[in-house]
Amino acid sequence: MTELLPLEGLKVLDFSQFLAGPYCALKLADLGADVVKVERTGLGDLSRYLYLTDTKIGGESTIFHAINRNKRSVAVDLKSDEDKARLQQLVAEADVILQNFRPGVMERLGFGYEAVKKINPTVVYGTVTGYGAEGPWVDLPGQDLLAQARSGVMWLSGGQDDGPVAMGLPVADVLAGSALAHGVLALLYRRATKEIGGYVETSLIEVLADLQFELLTTWFNDGHRTPKRSKNNPAHAYLAAPYGVYETADGYIAIAMGKLDLLAEITDLVSDIAGLDAFKQRDKIKAALATQLKTLPSANWMEKFVANDIWAAPVMDWDGVIDSGILQTLDMVQDIRRGDVEMKTTKLPLRIDGIRPASSRAAPELGDANELLETGW
Repeated sequence: MTELLPLEGLKVLDFSQFLAGPYCALKLADLGADVVKVERTGLGDLSRYLYLTDTKIGGESTIFHAINRNKRSVAVDLKSDEDKARLQQLVAEADVILQNFRPGVMERLGFGYEAVKKINPTVVYGTVTGYGAEGPWVDLPGQDLLAQARSGVMWLSGGQDDGPVAMGLPVADVLAGSALAHGVLALLYRRATKEIGGYVETSLIEVLADLQFELLTTWFNDGHRTPKRSKNNPAHAYLAAPYGVYETADGYIAIAMGKLDLLAEITDLVSDIAGLDAFKQRDKIKAALATQLKTLPSANWMEKFVANDIWAAPVMDWDGVIDSGILQTLDMVQDIRRGDVEMKTTKLPLRIDGIRPASSRAAPELGDANELLETGW
C-alpha cells in the first residue's frame, strides 16, 4: 500500500444513488478520497435492496456493497429544514459534490450547483443524468437498459436475424461514472492551478455515444449506410471474417485477426474459403469455419492458432478466469469487511507507484458517520 494515495485528504460529499454517480465516488475513494454518502433517513440508497440474486450480505444487496465499499454514510431527511441546515456544514467543507438526480431535483432541494457555489465557491460539482439537462428526453427515466435502447448500441451485437441485443452489464452507468471521475479530476487540477471551482456533467446517452465513436464516425462518413451484422458467429457489426465466436468440440473460441488464406490452410478449408473476399463473403467464410471448428477441442485449435499467429482466445466463464490465476497475479481481488460482514470484491484497475490501492472497509451502515453533521469533517 502506498503511504500517501493521490487523493488523500480530499472530501467528497456524494448525494448520488444506484450506480452511475456512486461508481465515480468509488473510484475517488479507492484513490484516497474521504467519501461521505448522503442517504435518506430510515431507508438509505435503494441499491441497498436492489438484488442481482438472492444472495444478501449483512441483509443488504451485493450491488450496494460492491459500489459503496470504502465510503461513510450520513442519513438525513432532505425535506427537513433542520437536516438540510446540518448538511450545509459538510457542503461548505467539501472539495467535491456528486449527484445523479433528475434535472431540477437538487435545485428544488437547495443543493444545486448555483446554491452550493454561494457557500463554497471553489467546490467541484459533478452531475450525471440520463439524457442531459435539456432537450426532448430530459424528463425520461435515466436507467441503463433504457439508455442502451435509445442509443443505437443494441443493434451492434447479435446476429443478422436477431432482434436488438442488450449488453449484459450496466455499461452506461459504469461508463458515466468513469467519465464523471475524469471530469472531476480535471477540475481538481484546474482548481489547484487556478484556484477556481467548476461544474462537470455527463449523461448515459453521451457516454454510450462515445462508446460507439469508431462506428458512428464510420457511419457519419459512409453515407449513413447501416452496418449489417454477421448472419452467423457475430462479434462486430462491421468487421470482416473471421472476426467472431465459434463453437468447438468442447467449448468456444473467439477469433479476431489473421490472414484468411493461412487460416484456411490451418483449418483444412483451402478449397472452401481461400481467396474469398473477407467483407463481401463474410457469412460464407464464417459458416465454413463454424462447421469445421466443431471437429476438434478448443485446446487443439488454440495450439495451431498460436503457432501460426492467428489472434484467438478460448472463451472462459468466471471459473475459468479465476482458475487461470490472472486476477490473482494482477492483485485484482480483495477481502472487505464490516463487523461480521465479510466478502470478496474487485480492486481499483490501476496502480500508483507500482502498488494497487486497496481498503478492507466494506460499504457503510446507514448513518454510520452522522456525527459529521454535528462536528463537520
